[in-house]
Amino acid sequence: MILSNSKAPEKIKKVLIRPVRMRGELYFQACEYRGKQVFHENYTREDLLSKLPDWFEDCFRQAQIWASGGQAVILVSKKGRVTVREKKILVGQEGEATEKTMPKEHNREKNYIFAEGHPIPFLVDLGVMTPEGKIVHARYDKFRQINRFLEFIEDILPELPRDREVNIIDFGCGKSYLTFAMYYYLHELKHYPLRVVGLDLKEDVIVHCAALAERYGYEGLKFLQGDIASYTGADAVDMVVTLHACDTATDAALKKAVDWGARVILSVPCCQHELNQTLENEMLVPVLRYGLLKERIAALITDGLRADLLEQKGYKVQVLEFIDMEHTPKNILLRAVKREQILPRSLKEKRKAAYERCIDELNVEPALYRAFRDWQETE
Repeated sequence: MILSNSKAPEKIKKVLIRPVRMRGELYFQACEYRGKQVFHENYTREDLLSKLPDWFEDCFRQAQIWASGGQAVILVSKKGRVTVREKKILVGQEGEATEKTMPKEHNREKNYIFAEGHPIPFLVDLGVMTPEGKIVHARYDKFRQINRFLEFIEDILPELPRDREVNIIDFGCGKSYLTFAMYYYLHELKHYPLRVVGLDLKEDVIVHCAALAERYGYEGLKFLQGDIASYTGADAVDMVVTLHACDTATDAALKKAVDWGARVILSVPCCQHELNQTLENEMLVPVLRYGLLKERIAALITDGLRADLLEQKGYKVQVLEFIDMEHTPKNILLRAVKREQILPRSLKEKRKAAYERCIDELNVEPALYRAFRDWQETE
């Protein structure tokens, strides 16, 4: 459905509505075109039916509708007279809808959260989009990665507070494609009161990103030069993001997140070298003698042990594929959400014992384990 012929085009130009499936449920995504921005909202069928009369009364004089059984046009005159024109058509077999009108999976290419054809200033400046909103061919993988990352955030929106400012730290933000995307999505599209801090060691990167944030008027987005382990700029944080922080820098970020009691942790680890140096196991000798295989096994074990430790610290953890393997081998994302109820003491002790048996058998002592152990010894 397209709602158009706006009564106040300077406020809202049109609304595009299409069916989508999210987590197996049918929703209707409404894209509101306001000035140079596009705002997205997902509605149930009932909520959409309640919203449509308001749009017609306040905003629009025309609607075009496509459905499996035909098409319709709704016209509203200046005096409020409503005219409906229908055109019934036969589509495929009886009772069968065409692909055009079937609900599309929420993560299909043509249904990205950031849609192609609608220029977003920071994506233009970062070289992902042209000023017309077309995706630069050489940057299409980055465009897909950004949208995939936003899907992970969309899933955890119920965990973020609505009644106060949301505090987010992005460790190792780099060129900050995803930092800007996160801020734009949460603040500009979802209207969360927001404070985001991007932290990185490279001064030139921080200066560039800070200048962009100022140009866009993103008052809640700040960039600071600094080290993950020594950062002391916050007492409590709602969400911690760490993407491709190298080796044990990821562990430092995870430790900080747990200390802050962060509701959500999103981590894409990188360069997991630490365990590769000591990993040994008599039964795995035939495999571990091959350097490449040992490196990959060590990386997977590193992330698995991180996930288990976060579980022990009161989080529900998912190990997810970030983007397709063809784009990068570093494609594992750890998404941790703080549990409402702590694990029973007996279960915590059982998991701790299993964890310690595992690291003993593999002859490893992960940085995150050492950090929590040292922290407990000083309590």
